[in-house]
Amino acid sequence: MPRPTAAQLAYGSATVIVSTIAMLLLSQTSTGLGVAVISAAALALGLLVALTVPAPKRRGRHAARPGASAPATPAAEAAPGARTPEPRTASAEHPVHH
Repeated sequence: MPRPTAAQLAYGSATVIVSTIAMLLLSQTSTGLGVAVISAAALALGLLVALTVPAPKRRGRHAARPGASAPATPAAEAAPGARTPEPRTASAEHPVHH
């Protein structure tokens, strides 16, 4: 299971706190059993909220970055015989050592 993100922890914690206070105020319980049941329900609700917060999409290492496909400068296009660099492959970046 992947580690929870900061957003998941924040939403889950806020849900537990707010729902516990709301349920205690609405139920007006004063017994230990009632507080325990409400606390368990709030924890379950917080866990549910934390798990349903969508995790951010992870981009691969070679994913296009913003600005990576910027147009070439006019000076580079006008230079005769200018070479364009070839794209690097994953095997060129990470040689395998046996």
